[in-house]
Amino acid sequence: MEKSKCAIFLADGFETCEGLITVDLLRRAKISVDLISMNDSLKVTTSQSVVIEAEKRYCDVDLSAYDVLILPGGKVGTANLESCDSLKEAVKKHFEEGKLTCAICAAPSIFGHLGMLRGKKYTCFPDFDGAYGGEYQMELAVTDGNLITGRGMGATIEFARQILMQLISEEELKRVQHGMQYEHSFRCE
Repeated sequence: MEKSKCAIFLADGFETCEGLITVDLLRRAKISVDLISMNDSLKVTTSQSVVIEAEKRYCDVDLSAYDVLILPGGKVGTANLESCDSLKEAVKKHFEEGKLTCAICAAPSIFGHLGMLRGKKYTCFPDFDGAYGGEYQMELAVTDGNLITGRGMGATIEFARQILMQLISEEELKRVQHGMQYEHSFRCE
């Protein structure tokens, strides 16, 4: 399989684990993932006041160069992502081109507001489910076509796993799961 190039968008107030665990799993699978700061600087502060340094600034990247776009949640982080009109336009275009588009926790609400959840099965943090025209699933993570959504911080490993299922072979996935001791049979249904 050809390796994909991923972008994860980090805005102040993003949920620490939803961003960093997702990056961790992608990199364990040797998937290229860029940490993109939505700020003017590379520094981003998470919802738990962890200050991290991203690798690129949003204003400097060409989003058409990415195969996968990922939005971590967090109430404040999601609001900060949604305040960026050019990001919303790029995400919708990416999705409409059939490319893998992913969000977890509060962030799938952005997809809902953009009309991307109509006719789709999806999940998100329950407080952020709205009248999006799709079918809400009380699952850890849901894949429907080129859309992957996750319910919240506790679902991050399964969310990242479902992204990996679209990007790597079953053999590689088993290697990653074994390396982190997340065997499919151990996860809760």
